[in-house]
Amino acid sequence: MERFIQRKEDLIKAYNKLEEALTEECTEIVIDGILHRFEFTFELAWKTIKDYLDYMGISEKTGSPREVIQQGFKQGIIDDGEKWIDMMLSRNQLSHLYNQDISRQIYNNIKNEYIKLLRALIKKLENM
Repeated sequence: MERFIQRKEDLIKAYNKLEEALTEECTEIVIDGILHRFEFTFELAWKTIKDYLDYMGISEKTGSPREVIQQGFKQGIIDDGEKWIDMMLSRNQLSHLYNQDISRQIYNNIKNEYIKLLRALIKKLENM
């Protein structure tokens, strides 16, 4: 439980920094910072879900981010499993290549969709 609580606190801090960055004027350097903060926040998000599943005794087949997302959806921790998988794939694209067009598309997804998914997760976790 202690690990889950600490990770949840770290996730909330990272989310707040990401949300703060999204209020800044849209320049290339700001977008790069947002993309980096998104990668970090996503990593904390899926690992926090994993820690919660472990705490609840649901640890079978929860090794990879995809498995954790699927199990988190099954357990009602996240609401839209498909969008979470999309978010995971976006995060993976950022880690493995840099393409300005793809990065701009992911930035728009962060601003318009992913931030809402992360906010919904945090609200659920705060009640657990």
